[in-house]
Amino acid sequence: MNANGNIQITYPDGRTEELPSGIRAFEIAQGISPQFEKQLIAANVNGEVVDLATSITEDASINFLKRTDAEAHDILLHSTSHIMAQAVKRLYPEVKVTIGPSIENGFYYDFDIEKPFTDEQLIAIEAEMKKIVDEDLPVKRIELSRDEAIKRFEAMNETYKVEIISELPEDEIISAYEQGEFIDLCRGPHLPSTKRAGAFKLLNVAGAYWRGDENNRMLSRIYGTAFPDKKALKKYLNLLEEAKKRDHRRLGKELGWFSFHKESPANAFFHPKGTQIYNGIVDYMRESNLRYGYEEVGTPLILSEELWHRSGHWDNYGDNMYFTKVDDRDFAVKPMNCPGHLLIFGDTAHSYREFPIRMAEFGRVHRHERSGVTHGLFRVRTFVQDDAHIFCTEEQIHEEVSLVLDQIFETYGAFGFDDVHVELSTKPAKAIGSAETWTKSEAILQKVLEDKEIDYTLNPGDGAFYGPKIDFHIKDSLNRSWQCGTCQLDFSMPERFDLEYTGEDGASHRPVMLHRAVVGSLERFMGILVENYAARLPVWLAPVQVKVIPIADRHEDYGQTVVDHLKAAGIRVEANWKNDKIGQKIRQAELEKVPYMFILGDREVEENKISVRRHGVGDLGSLDLAEVSERILGEIRERIDQKV
Repeated sequence: MNANGNIQITYPDGRTEELPSGIRAFEIAQGISPQFEKQLIAANVNGEVVDLATSITEDASINFLKRTDAEAHDILLHSTSHIMAQAVKRLYPEVKVTIGPSIENGFYYDFDIEKPFTDEQLIAIEAEMKKIVDEDLPVKRIELSRDEAIKRFEAMNETYKVEIISELPEDEIISAYEQGEFIDLCRGPHLPSTKRAGAFKLLNVAGAYWRGDENNRMLSRIYGTAFPDKKALKKYLNLLEEAKKRDHRRLGKELGWFSFHKESPANAFFHPKGTQIYNGIVDYMRESNLRYGYEEVGTPLILSEELWHRSGHWDNYGDNMYFTKVDDRDFAVKPMNCPGHLLIFGDTAHSYREFPIRMAEFGRVHRHERSGVTHGLFRVRTFVQDDAHIFCTEEQIHEEVSLVLDQIFETYGAFGFDDVHVELSTKPAKAIGSAETWTKSEAILQKVLEDKEIDYTLNPGDGAFYGPKIDFHIKDSLNRSWQCGTCQLDFSMPERFDLEYTGEDGASHRPVMLHRAVVGSLERFMGILVENYAARLPVWLAPVQVKVIPIADRHEDYGQTVVDHLKAAGIRVEANWKNDKIGQKIRQAELEKVPYMFILGDREVEENKISVRRHGVGDLGSLDLAEVSERILGEIRERIDQKV
């Protein structure tokens, strides 16, 4: 602020302007053009997204956000969720409002209502939302003391809000947003008025326990989404429809690959063909590990409770663990593999000449996930992780991390994922180890990323409790992001387990430990693959690579010859010997997502050839059996991803 009480505003084009201190962001926009201001929903002031009504009292750089800006989408979602809650309260005044956050490409609100909402009620709620938008209600931010907020929400009989507020510190200033008769707690920012909302759609209803605790009351959750305009909304809704078609739970059941049963909730039962796919992932990773210098180990499922105290998992992961008692001793079912690898390392003496020591394990782990968050193969209670731990010297960290990154990118490419987002996650609130060690560890990982010229974003506070990490997110064919691989740098665990090696100087030294996973949970990765390819897996992964289809009984002897030839060549093959029409047989093979179909009729028998059909492509013509067999074997060897 200068001597005249003015502040300097800097615009995106570098232009500056002196304006009175306390001026609101929307007033600056109106100064540019009243029409311009009407297109806006928020402002970015000194890098922070704020309401348009925010007063600016110091020199600032400012940029304005329209509905179509990427930064604005979360505001659009959260504001639309408030419009939905207001519509619900208008139609069903007895309903109690709980929480309503924005989520990726959507939002939800949980309501306490006697009977869950129906699809018909969603139509009525959506219609009321449109009325609220047309009313052009101003959206105002207010600040309340804790006592004021409690009194206000008690008067409204919003007991869930009172519970939330009561847990806040006494001196906490609480922000809320009002629009018409509706008010709710929120940090903001929000739209300046309901009229500036975009296109929206209520999607479905689900049940959810209050605060995710199954001992609490079951609430009715409404999911919705919002976008800047109808075109963007339609595009997203089409994407959701495609996602439904690709739902791995439906496809897995239809194709007989895997199933789920109440006898073991939230755990997968893999059928023969599903096991073939699963083993295909394992086989690839086992071969990759061999090339990258890993030795495979195996550790028990159940280890003593004391071990988990020593590792730190008890304090940081205890709520997600299963426990048991054996011979009056307390044990835990392992949620992670790392303590077992630490015990293996500590079992023998080591020299610096052995380093790096790379241990890999396809280790089954168990984690207690609440029933409300389990989801097919994506979130189960037991899964196998392609886990590995590298023990090395401090001087070897850079090279070892670099090799881990090479293996991860190579693997994702082999499975058809070329769009990979990388995050560097730093020290969380709950962490072990000194501040100096954390600073050093974070700097090492950052340098590896920069030396390899890998683009990454910083994810502050999301590291593992024992060290910082690099996480890898892959994008599938529907542009959805999945976090799979990780590389974590750990100075603390070797110290907790008192690990040592003899250095070049003959003295004892402490090794450094790297935790790494490439695909992560094999179950989850398989689910991602199924949905990415809509179950049309590359030939090398497909459980059945060729379906032999004789047209009539007289072609079956030749069909058996073809089957025997393919099996001898190492190609996974089935034959359809049913007495069905040829069109029906082809359709069945298409539904089963078999990559290749060999059609055998009179001409094929006479010419000793086969008529080849490629799933999703169609007829490839009449070919020599040896020729097409070699073509398929080439696709398998090269792991060709022939998208169709």
